[in-house]
Amino acid sequence: MTSRLSIGRLTATAPSRLLSPSAASPLVASVTARCCTQRRTYSSEEDAPPPPLLAKLRGDLKTAMKAKDKNRLTVLRAIMAATLNASKTANPVNTNAKVVALLRKTAKSSQDAVAEFRQAGREDLAEQEENQIKILEEYADSGGVKIDPAEVEAVAKEVLAKLKEERGGATVKAGDVIKILVAPGGPLDGKDVDRAEMARTVKNLVA
Repeated sequence: MTSRLSIGRLTATAPSRLLSPSAASPLVASVTARCCTQRRTYSSEEDAPPPPLLAKLRGDLKTAMKAKDKNRLTVLRAIMAATLNASKTANPVNTNAKVVALLRKTAKSSQDAVAEFRQAGREDLAEQEENQIKILEEYADSGGVKIDPAEVEAVAKEVLAKLKEERGGATVKAGDVIKILVAPGGPLDGKDVDRAEMARTVKNLVA
């Protein structure tokens, strides 16, 4: 099993009011370590109101503390630590889409941890990570930026048709379609989309 960030280093990178040694887990370590590697520059948007989803997470953190919900506390403390660190970089988590992206990325890290724990025979820790993944996905799905696969396909078809028209019916590469879909201001910009699934959809359309 790969080595993980120690609790000592973890608590040194996150405010004590958000993260205590007893709350540390591979989930917290992976999120905090990832965010702390970014260059720290203060954003001009640091004092802007938090996105609605982040505000909800903060409120739920207080509720989880009162309820002594250990799994939810671990998840929320990790996300709060990550967003706090990101606020001091050039890429703060300042939209619902960015919060959802962080949640999805954290869930992916936890899925990797599940496999590692099972290989090491630590079923207890694997189950703990799986419970945390459910919480992460619950919040990600509530972010209001999720887009249905059928809608992704419909939008991709529109972009493909437009490109073919502009090029006089010439062959269009999948990469050209994807580039337009996810470009800033594009139809899928800021949406909660499975990039791998989107790429498969586009490739099938241009085949």
